Amino acid sequence: MEKLRAGMVLFDRFELLDACGPLELLGQLPDRVELVHLAEQPGPLSSVQGTQLVADCALADCAALDILLVPGGIGRVEAIQNAPFLAEIKRLATDAPHVGTICTGSVLLAQSGLLAGRRATTNKLAFRWVQEHAPGVNWVPQARWVEDGKFFTSSGISAGMDMTLALISKLWSRDCALELARRTEYSWHEDPDWDPFAELAGLV
Repeated sequence: MEKLRAGMVLFDRFELLDACGPLELLGQLPDRVELVHLAEQPGPLSSVQGTQLVADCALADCAALDILLVPGGIGRVEAIQNAPFLAEIKRLATDAPHVGTICTGSVLLAQSGLLAGRRATTNKLAFRWVQEHAPGVNWVPQARWVEDGKFFTSSGISAGMDMTLALISKLWSRDCALELARRTEYSWHEDPDWDPFAELAGLV
């Protein structure tokens, strides 16, 4: 079986679990998935928490991917003003058959125009900020994750793991996703509409 190539986009002050949660799950499938870390330039990038991940490859040098993943984080505020960075995300997302965003990473994809008119969700505490910066998207206030065509978008931080398991279930099987949840001792919320945090954030 040919491996799928999955790229995780990194930028300064990304949210650590946004990136590492999906990477942990996909990394449990080394015979099926090749992981690559992407950034504007190769090298270490600091998360909001200070822990660093190392980008293997510059976005501009990255060949086509099977899966593109975009995390959120407070660094999004600067990242949405970086036109070359957003242009590379758009290029890779246009060609990739599967695209996922975690937390406020949705605003970076939305800035590319690829979510225009589509249903999507994002971190509930940052929901209104994201809406303001990407008004052309049909933002869903109550959803753990949303699937619209090839695009998966998830709610805040840990929701990226639920979304990733849903993507794994779609690509391979539900049994595969359940086995990964068991192996990682993670309680998978399979229902994409399960979202108590929308009410807590005053969105519903």
